[in-house]
Amino acid sequence: MNHLELFAGIGGFRRALDLLTQDGIMNFNTIGYSEIDKNAIQTYTLNYDVQGELELGDIVQFTSDVENINALPHFELLTGGFPCQTFSMMGQQAGFQEDRGQMFFRIMDIVDVLHPRYMLLENVKNLVTHDKGRTLQRILLELHNRNYIVHYDVFNSAGFGLPQTRNRVILFARSAEEGDFAFNAQLVKGHFDRNVRDNCSLDFYNSTIDVLDLEVDPKYYLSERIKPTILSDGSAKFKSNSEIDKLIARPLTATMNKMHRACQDNYFSDLFIQSRGTDRPCTRMTKDELAKIAIRKLTPQEAFKLQGFPPLFVTNAQRGRVSNGALYKQAGNAVSVNTIYAIFHYLVTNLIIHE
Repeated sequence: MNHLELFAGIGGFRRALDLLTQDGIMNFNTIGYSEIDKNAIQTYTLNYDVQGELELGDIVQFTSDVENINALPHFELLTGGFPCQTFSMMGQQAGFQEDRGQMFFRIMDIVDVLHPRYMLLENVKNLVTHDKGRTLQRILLELHNRNYIVHYDVFNSAGFGLPQTRNRVILFARSAEEGDFAFNAQLVKGHFDRNVRDNCSLDFYNSTIDVLDLEVDPKYYLSERIKPTILSDGSAKFKSNSEIDKLIARPLTATMNKMHRACQDNYFSDLFIQSRGTDRPCTRMTKDELAKIAIRKLTPQEAFKLQGFPPLFVTNAQRGRVSNGALYKQAGNAVSVNTIYAIFHYLVTNLIIHE
């Protein structure tokens, strides 16, 4: 089945589909991809064989000319994690009133011309409640008006072999001509546990300790000056939990390259890492005592693993001179490979997606 990946980033949808093809579940072939970030494009092209594929580039410019859309090779599956900043709890939540929120309609530009049979779209959890639910209802209406049946639910990466609390809305649309279908996180998770875990090419990690390397470059360790900052529980007006050594990581973010934010990013002590998780000093030490021990941030390789990508993706990108800052951003923006694999495995083996 031919596949077009929009807002591709580092290819989380494609990676999942490639593994499904490798595992003999169904053959998928990516015919093209769109991405505007030059560093993400570099990582993408260094890790996938894109020979003969179309690089759409800026989706706004591409869809502004209907001849570009008509010239696309035939495809039946469209995927994309359309920009989520305008729907995120951390943003201004402007939704469709802000330019990036209009990216959904660039997907519709392609749908209006080519009407692919299937679509899988991803966004932040806050999409469900944004503007009292009106934003999501508008999306569902737009798809319904184009003769699609759509189901959606919130999926947490932590339920699919990746120790990261990452809740994302997944919308699956199928041409109404093919009839209704059953799709939600509970069904997919049950299917994943019963049928996928022991018979696939995914990487699985039970906790962050399975992701963390025993030895890393000293540059990833926090300075004595910054440790009190990341251990702070906030101010009198804002209190939060700055816990380190979390067994299930906080959600990776596109701004995680800043890395020195208490209660937002992920930090780990040497005592935790070297003990392989049997010692969690945060459970027995004061914040002053914790500030005196060695603590480090994630490496880019570890961040990629938390999203289901192999460390080789980072190695290849670094050889292509992609900076660590760009790699952290890419990891934070990525879709979780295991989650997407599980969804497609469910859809294919239950004949909801078929040739």
